[in-house]
Amino acid sequence: MIDHMSITVTDLERAKAFYAAALAPLGIGVGLELPDAVGFRRKQRRSGDDSVGGFWIAQGTPCEPRVHVAFAAASRDEVAAFHAAALAGGGRDNGGPGLRPHYHENYFAAFVFDPDGYNIEAVCHTP
Repeated sequence: MIDHMSITVTDLERAKAFYAAALAPLGIGVGLELPDAVGFRRKQRRSGDDSVGGFWIAQGTPCEPRVHVAFAAASRDEVAAFHAAALAGGGRDNGGPGLRPHYHENYFAAFVFDPDGYNIEAVCHTP
């Protein structure tokens, strides 16, 4: 549904390090680095994926209010690994790995705040 998106961050290098660590368990890494922006893409690209990045961070003033970004995980283990890596990479906990049955019975997610306060999620919808 969404081809790509970007958010602005106060410290590009700090944000790049955070997202590289947090998204690695989901199979997402740096696709393209520009002087004032970094694009992240799937390491194992799927047909139709943007070759340089579907999620971008750019140097600038963070959005107000902060947006919520949810990344798809292939398994519940990936969700847990994302959460651990995001915390180790400088994120703040906003809800550990677990079921959120108020969304649907198999909604398994974890939430962290990135260094700029964006609410970042990894979610798996399979049992």
